[in-house]
Amino acid sequence: MIATTGLVKRYGRLRAVDGIDLDVRTGDVYGFLGANGSGKTTTVRMLLGLVLPTAGEVRLLDRPMPRRSREVLPRVGALVEGPAHYGHLSGRANLALLDAAGPGGSRHTRRTRIDTVLEQVGLAGVGRRPVRDYSLGMRQRLGLAGALLRRPELLVLDEPTNGLDPQGISEIRELLLALNREGTTVFLSSHLLAEVEQLATRVGVLDRGRLVLQDELATLIAPTGATVVETPDPQRVRAALDGRV
Repeated sequence: MIATTGLVKRYGRLRAVDGIDLDVRTGDVYGFLGANGSGKTTTVRMLLGLVLPTAGEVRLLDRPMPRRSREVLPRVGALVEGPAHYGHLSGRANLALLDAAGPGGSRHTRRTRIDTVLEQVGLAGVGRRPVRDYSLGMRQRLGLAGALLRRPELLVLDEPTNGLDPQGISEIRELLLALNREGTTVFLSSHLLAEVEQLATRVGVLDRGRLVLQDELATLIAPTGATVVETPDPQRVRAALDGRV
């Protein structure tokens, strides 16, 4: 569903992304975990063809990007960090403009699509309110609604719960899990380990632009038989274990 080979992005002497090989399979909920500034957003932008890589290859839906973006992107829903909206327009009007950029359908079909996604993200009651009056969390929900308009095969979400309160995070988590059960592959970036643990089936960890780990979540959290003990006096504990105390 998503595959990258040796993906690199340099800004001058800085390697923001340093040779990563992503492997996201059909049906995954893939958690792309890393601290702020680790290169997650730059990677997401390269996946979507918004930023060109310095080196390496990107394939979405088994097609090269950005060369086949016209074919691929209508089948992908995306939320990139800090979604942009027209503040003087309502949430519904913003979604209508976004929907109008895609393939046709009757006015009734388009209205129904908008109603559906507003309901899904919990904005049905405020859809006619100007976006300038929305909170950060509401704007984030509106961005997610835009990503869902076309019932995408693949969702690429950059920090989708940013700005949400705990209840909102729980609601979006349940929505993403439901979409995944219906067949949507989900790729989401986050700096929150607890969020990824509750969502992901597969995890990649990015550290200073490098993919340092990629595996099934179940494998990563399986018991290893090892016990970790933290102590303020490791020398005394070591002596006790050696029988010297």
